[in-house]
Amino acid sequence: MLKTLLNTILLFASFSMLAQSTITGKVMDESKQLVTFANVVLYDNDSNTALKAVIVEDNGTYTFTNVKNGSYIVEASLFGYKTERSIVLNIDSSKNVTFDFILKEDIPENLGEVVIVAKKPVITQNAEKLVVNLENSEMVNSNVRDVMKKIPGVLITNGNLSYAGQSNIRILINGKSTNYMDMATLLREMPADNIAKIELVQQPGAEYDADGSGPLINIILKRNVKLGTYGTVKTMVGHVDDFMYRTSASIASFKDKINWQASASYSKSSSREDLQLIRQVGDEVYDQISRSPYDPNTLRVSGGLDYYISDKHTTGISLQRTGSDSDRVTDNVTNITSNGTTEMLVTDNKYDKNWSLYIVNPYYEYDDEVNKLTLDFNYVNYNSDNENNLFQVGQSNVAYANQRYFQDATYKIQTYKADYKRVLGKDFTMSTGFKYSNVDSDSDLQSLVQNTSGDFVNNSNQTNRFLIDESIIAAYSKFNYSVDKWSFSGGLRWEQSKTTGTSQNLNTSLDRTISKFFPSLSVSREITDEISANLAYSYRIRRPSYESLNPFVYYYDPFTFEEGNPTLKPALTNSLRFNLTYENQPFFSVGYSKTDDVLFQIVSQNDATSETSRSTINLAQNKNWSFSLFAPLNFIKGIEGYTGVIANHNSYTSKNLTPQLDTSKWSVTWFANAEYKLPWNINSEISGYYTSGGLDGQIEFDWIAGIDIAFSKKFMNDQLKVSLELEEIVDRKFMGTINYDNINANIISDWPRRNVFLQVSYSFGKKYNKSKNRKNSAGDEVDRIKTKN
Repeated sequence: MLKTLLNTILLFASFSMLAQSTITGKVMDESKQLVTFANVVLYDNDSNTALKAVIVEDNGTYTFTNVKNGSYIVEASLFGYKTERSIVLNIDSSKNVTFDFILKEDIPENLGEVVIVAKKPVITQNAEKLVVNLENSEMVNSNVRDVMKKIPGVLITNGNLSYAGQSNIRILINGKSTNYMDMATLLREMPADNIAKIELVQQPGAEYDADGSGPLINIILKRNVKLGTYGTVKTMVGHVDDFMYRTSASIASFKDKINWQASASYSKSSSREDLQLIRQVGDEVYDQISRSPYDPNTLRVSGGLDYYISDKHTTGISLQRTGSDSDRVTDNVTNITSNGTTEMLVTDNKYDKNWSLYIVNPYYEYDDEVNKLTLDFNYVNYNSDNENNLFQVGQSNVAYANQRYFQDATYKIQTYKADYKRVLGKDFTMSTGFKYSNVDSDSDLQSLVQNTSGDFVNNSNQTNRFLIDESIIAAYSKFNYSVDKWSFSGGLRWEQSKTTGTSQNLNTSLDRTISKFFPSLSVSREITDEISANLAYSYRIRRPSYESLNPFVYYYDPFTFEEGNPTLKPALTNSLRFNLTYENQPFFSVGYSKTDDVLFQIVSQNDATSETSRSTINLAQNKNWSFSLFAPLNFIKGIEGYTGVIANHNSYTSKNLTPQLDTSKWSVTWFANAEYKLPWNINSEISGYYTSGGLDGQIEFDWIAGIDIAFSKKFMNDQLKVSLELEEIVDRKFMGTINYDNINANIISDWPRRNVFLQVSYSFGKKYNKSKNRKNSAGDEVDRIKTKN
């Protein structure tokens, strides 16, 4: 189907009306440093009408293609710089034109007197990724969760991300994996003000770690280049399940050759999940209800220093320390009905968990605009200790022995990385790189059970110590080439991983070595002035998380537990995507992926013990088709935003399971995001989605929807900003079913609704500082540390 569609489009493209030219160039600052994320607009000289707009690429270049004969002016602008206009450029069919910009700093004598006119987000699509540019937009919302709603098709349900029927999304920051231990913390805690753009990387190239089977979300922080000192103080209060708050402060300075920054934050979060599982066990019905609050106290401190040795050499170091303390109690109620009689068992699961994370990241960079070399070392140390008491509350005729767990875990990750990029011409670049990482993890579980005398004794069936030693070597090469209306990109990545898992109590060890090549390829074709087509392919690997390899047995309530699987194999994914764009914005796409040995969470039931368990297995195959349409909303007066529809088909196939597990389902998702300027310069934003249902692994779920609304206003010459947000306005629970083998279960999941957040932010000094956007070398390995909160 894709081949036929592409052939039709290329046939249409062959009817070219006129020979057309290209306007291209670089955007630099006064020190000849490349300036990324700047806006460049092409104007008709006679009417002064804006014809096209582009965002400067990461290599500091802009390009307007298919420019007809005529007279034009090009304008470049970026917040913090004076807007610059080109001379009149006369174009005829026989030549291409190059014009470079030197942007000068816009240094006001009094920052309060400057009036900045904000620009709305710009959404663009290329063969590998969709980009939402926020550099000059007026951010209505306050954190990463709010920013995610600006990505077309990305849904947030109870803190979980999904896109086109896929929930296996990885989040990167400046190309590096997030160093947070859970998705909800990242979404809620990280501020949005410093975000320049968000990339939804649907087809990752060779420069990215091959790990993963779904899309990547890469958050690019703002790259400011102003001298001076600036800072921000913020405080947020809100109500979810309980009162919550967060206070943070940051300061940065760039003077002479030294750029430093420091930040600290303290937060008390609040959330809750209510889960009901109703299932049949023989002639009995088990109705299990759990109420799980989550209210950690988290302290983060970070700092960094960059030293600009010369205009080509830079070195620096960044440090981060994060610590969290969570004491909570999950209430469990199990009603067992048999022959019209109901017995009740009530238990409390009390958690006392503390974790800390230390990161040290020195680097060196050489950049002369033609050659760029980056050397990076990353050290990560993660430690956690957890005491868990599962005790019966009150009296019950249902027999149960109280349990106690002590679980300590340590992860140490060392990563060395080198990347080199060379510009071989205006239309040709080559890059190559090398990476080595080593991971040592030590997880120690002591399981105790209360005997008839009231003493806690060792449970030898569950107590275990599990060690993982893993090393990964990777190397890649990639090229980008453009000619006329065509653009090509190709890359090849090689990764070899050696993993040893050792169970000391069971005296067993498992060794696995995997060595594979991972190709990626994309091709783009400009069809008309407005329409382009592109096609991209990638091959990737998804390694099991370290937690899923751990054979520990972990009880959530008396009848529900989770068990690790040290025999898991990595999953391998082939994916293909075709896009049609209009003026570089997405409007139609088709995606297909096939994953072999897919990592699949399966729920099993033991009728003899009445227990249910969840474990990760390798299922034979998963296939996913997605079809999407996208449209802007700016045809409505005063509205900026977009809407769209995604239809996707998910199917899972097994080979070695008895009975066989084969399941598939179509789903349709509508999404929208709109901004509107209210009276008194109040900015408002509304986002919403509806999905008809779908598959979440083994669970087939019903329709679900959500609506969020936010307002913001600035005071004191834009230095003080007040934001108010209402989340989860639609009261719709997650409802699903599991019907497989001897399991016949209904699942109802709910979380707090109509949440309210108020944030006040005050900025002082010059709001600019110089920083480098670099990738963290330990990204993939940190991302695989999954922990229970």
